[in-house]
Amino acid sequence: MSLIKRILLVEDSAKDVELTLAALEDHNLANEVMVVRDGSEALDYLLHRGKFETHSNGLPVVVLLDLKMPKVDGLEVLSQMKRHADLKKIPVVMMTSSREERDLIKSYELGVNAYVVKPVDFQQFQDCVKKLGFFWALVNEPPPAAARKTA
Repeated sequence: MSLIKRILLVEDSAKDVELTLAALEDHNLANEVMVVRDGSEALDYLLHRGKFETHSNGLPVVVLLDLKMPKVDGLEVLSQMKRHADLKKIPVVMMTSSREERDLIKSYELGVNAYVVKPVDFQQFQDCVKKLGFFWALVNEPPPAAARKTA
C-alpha cells in the first residue's frame, strides 16, 4: 500500500499525545492523526455521532487506544468496536502504561491486535511509536474498504 492513511489516537494524557504526534511526524508516518481525548469521543468519531456527525473522514487504518481513560475506558471502546460490523476489522493497538495481566488478557479476549506498554523513557517511547506507526500505517495491508463493511 503506497498511501499513508489516517490514524486515530485515543489518549487522555496531553504529554503522551504530544510525544506520539512528534514521533509520527518526525518519521512522516501519517497524513493525518485524529486525536480524541476519551473513549466516548472515540466512539462518537468512529460512529459519526455528536460533534463528529458530519465529519467526512473515512475510517482510520489503525486505532491507537489508551486503556485507562475518563468516561469510557479503552476496554469498552474495544468491545464496542469489535461488535460493530463497520468497525470490527479496524486494527486496534492498546497503548497503555498498565502491565496488569488482567488488562492484557481482557484486551486480547476482546480482539485487540496488539498490546503495547508505553515506555517511560522519552527515546524509547519515540522508538516504540515509530515502529507502531511504520507497521500499521505502511507495512500492514488492511482489508479493502468494501470488505471492512461486511459482517
